[in-house]
Order: sequence, then C-alpha cells, then structure tokens
Amino acid sequence: MKIGELAQRTNVSTDTLRLYEKQGLIRSERRDNGYRDFDQGMVRLVNLIRLGQKMGFTLREMKEVIDVIANRSLSTEETANLLQQKLDDVDAKIAEMIKLRGLLADTLNQVCPLQATSKPQVMA
Repeated sequence: MKIGELAQRTNVSTDTLRLYEKQGLIRSERRDNGYRDFDQGMVRLVNLIRLGQKMGFTLREMKEVIDVIANRSLSTEETANLLQQKLDDVDAKIAEMIKLRGLLADTLNQVCPLQATSKPQVMA
C-alpha cells in the first residue's frame, strides 16, 4: 500500500511515517516510480508504535521492542528477557497511573466533594 493509505488506516501523518521509516521502526519497498510500498503488516506495527508512545515509551524504546520481535537470531531466553523487561516497564507505568488517578480523585473530593460523588468511579 502507498504511504497515504497507511497514514489513513493508522490515523498517522505521512510525515510521521517517514520519520518512523528513517529511524528504522518501519520499512517499505520502493516501486520503480519511487513510491514507497508498505506491506499490510505495517498497519499493526504502526499501531503498536503509537500505543507504545501513548504509554510513554520513546521511539528508541519502541525500536528495541520491534528489533526483538523482528530479530529471530536471538535465543528464546534472550527474547523472553527483553520482552519481560518491557512488560515490567508497562506494569510500572500502570501502577504510576493508578496512583496518579487516586491523587486526582482525592484532590477532587477535597476541592469539590459534590462534583466527585456525581462522577462514576472507574478503577482497574
């Protein structure tokens, strides 16, 4: 698919996709006319990158994850260790977000108790 279609399917700008490609996060083949041609798997990969960024991971950290996934030469143990590190990072971020949510809810209760009681509580 062309870069415009990938951008549309992932809700990411073409400039962002070019940046991802330049940094080695995604790849394309060049057609004879010079256009980039992305395979269907890039949709999933771009969505993974965006999700990682939303969770607070840098592009460099996301590249590490992508390299682990793509690098079949790593042993099973090495791959498992690297992916476990990233899972631990995600768990730590989730714990931080839960703490932040609690602090915000407590502050809301203190500042505006009536407002806080009218909102549904969503906890993980």
